[in-house]
Amino acid sequence: MDSFIIAALVALCSLTVPAYGDKGTSKARSCSDIRQFYSGKGFVLDGVPQSEISGEHLRICPQGYTCCTSDMEDNLAKLSRREMEGLLKDAGRSLQTSLTGQYKVFDGHFLELLNHSAISLQETFTPSWGSLYSQNSQVFSDLYTDIKNYYRGSNVNLEEVLNEFWAKLLEKLFYQANKQYFISEDYLECVSKQIETLRPFGDTPRVMKTMVTRTFVAARSFVQGLVVSGEVVRKVSQVQLSQECMRAMMRMTYCPHCRSMASARPCANYCSNVMKGCLANQADLNTEWRHLAETMMQVAGRFDGPSGVETVVVSLPSRISEAMYTMMENIETINSKLFQACGNLREGATSSTGVDEILKRGKVTVEDKLASSSSKMGRLVSDVTIRLRDMQPYWVSLPSVLCSDRVATGTGAEDKCWNGMSRARYLPEVIGDGLASQINNPEVEIDITKPDMTIRQQIMQLKIMTHRLKNALNGQDVDFQDTSDDVSGSGSGSCADEMCSRGPRIVAPATDRPVLYPFLPENKEVKASATRSLPCVSIYLLPLLMLLLRR
Repeated sequence: MDSFIIAALVALCSLTVPAYGDKGTSKARSCSDIRQFYSGKGFVLDGVPQSEISGEHLRICPQGYTCCTSDMEDNLAKLSRREMEGLLKDAGRSLQTSLTGQYKVFDGHFLELLNHSAISLQETFTPSWGSLYSQNSQVFSDLYTDIKNYYRGSNVNLEEVLNEFWAKLLEKLFYQANKQYFISEDYLECVSKQIETLRPFGDTPRVMKTMVTRTFVAARSFVQGLVVSGEVVRKVSQVQLSQECMRAMMRMTYCPHCRSMASARPCANYCSNVMKGCLANQADLNTEWRHLAETMMQVAGRFDGPSGVETVVVSLPSRISEAMYTMMENIETINSKLFQACGNLREGATSSTGVDEILKRGKVTVEDKLASSSSKMGRLVSDVTIRLRDMQPYWVSLPSVLCSDRVATGTGAEDKCWNGMSRARYLPEVIGDGLASQINNPEVEIDITKPDMTIRQQIMQLKIMTHRLKNALNGQDVDFQDTSDDVSGSGSGSCADEMCSRGPRIVAPATDRPVLYPFLPENKEVKASATRSLPCVSIYLLPLLMLLLRR
């Protein structure tokens, strides 16, 4: 009797054991497909099963019948880690390339304008101003050198450069116009100090200071914005993803192979949750990234038009020439006031000053040889605006871009896709973007109280750059401050052990946005469900039945 009941229980237990496999059959199937796949990934086949084995040893994939050993699971997890690193770096490089391209085009055109302006001044002033220019050409070349150095990022005070230029020019012109006198260095220093009260160059210095400062502050801040945004992309693209993320990516990418479901593609919402969890910290860049792009577009909008970059830079020689002519026209009045302020001068041997000859020639007109290409800046502004607008959603669009070419599609896709456990519909809803939203992510376990420090630092850099650009819109210059160490938050985002794997590779896109192909892995341990081997329910009845038999 006892033996009969026990046999019956064993039979009942065998009926309640969950079935595993793609077709729901408990029969152990051949592992030839995964052996070929595994070998194709560069791994040796030593220890790889010929047919399915029990999967209690698996730590990431569902624990049903499987073709994967523990070593295989570890190797595939590491592979998915390397592949995901490649995906994100390739995506970042694509955007970096676009930003670098915009920088090079704008920088090249701006320097071309500046060089043209300097050459134009030299070619025009040499015949027009004669020795007055040739003997003092260093004053003009120093001006162009200083403003070019400012644009390139040197620690130069632009207003001081312009003030010093006009003060030196006043000294030189006064000396040339009064060669009949003995003029000492101390006297010339006194002359330069009278520039504010005398206003020998009329209103040109004030107008030119306003225009040059606004133009060069905006241009320098704009190119720095392109450089900073590219650096942010580079650094964020190199951030290591969490161990939990790598586990989830492994489960989504390669666990179907372990379950002999190589053709199973992830459910769309499943992939979205995996990627939103993995890229939660990156998504938090979105707000400041958009602010930076919007502000850069506003600054770029100032570069074109009648008061834009080309007009200001190319018109420098004519404005300087006009200011010089104004002083020469009023040299007698200016001399009288200077003699009063600095004292009378003793006459010397030279009688001719050359002023009369200069005045006879009339005002110097500097020809704008770039007039025919004035539309180039307009095209540059239009192009960079389009690209900046396109890159605005970059960080929150990454999950959908990464999933776009690897999820199941077509008729019945929702019911036959891989949901992390088997081929079946994925029931959880898609969660939101950003770290705070991940508290309810069913696929990736993330400690939302520990944001990634590197990404927090880059958010701060975006804020600093946006602040600088907003000041540039008002003509205000603000030097960069290194606030990388003054960022709150904790969490490294780095992997703790070898199970921190990365997912698939990405195919670099031809546009600003990445186009990715293979599947990706993700983080968060699978919650207990049909993946784990459940004990036979009848086992729990054995003690009770044995007790009844003894009665």
